[in-house]
Amino acid sequence: MVWPGSYSGHILFRHFIDEAQGQAGSVYGRTMYETMRYWDDDHPEWSADEQAFAAAWRRQPKWVVSRSLEAVGPNATLVAGDLEGTIRRLRAERDGEIEVAGPNLAQCLTEMGLIDEYRIYLHPVVLGHGTPMFAGPRPPLRLVSHDRIGEDVLRLCYVPASSPDSPGESRR
Repeated sequence: MVWPGSYSGHILFRHFIDEAQGQAGSVYGRTMYETMRYWDDDHPEWSADEQAFAAAWRRQPKWVVSRSLEAVGPNATLVAGDLEGTIRRLRAERDGEIEVAGPNLAQCLTEMGLIDEYRIYLHPVVLGHGTPMFAGPRPPLRLVSHDRIGEDVLRLCYVPASSPDSPGESRR
């Protein structure tokens, strides 16, 4: 959770606005999509940053993987069938990064070898409970970069250990 009044929280939130503005789209699991639907409705108490994130999120195409949903909101497509085929098609048709959000979905795509990079944000906030980032066994990963966001957040970027982008691996 980002505390709106903190300077560091503002920097992190701006980072996520920039990320959302630059993505080619997002693929969500049902639970994460239902959480993010918050941004579909305007709230008069929102700050300028919150309004900017909502605008970026609404513009972005979304694909929602679910066996239980019957419909999804604006600018979203329901994926109820061939997940692997859908993701391979998106990767071929779209230029840029496609975000994956939801631990169970990420685990499925990890097992299919369809995640190119994992971004882990270390932020000293204790949530208490939740779904682990890796819903199954952690895949073999290699750290390829890290950077600081604000004063107290680190972003760690990993690639699958077998990726040609991994340090020490031959490039195609």
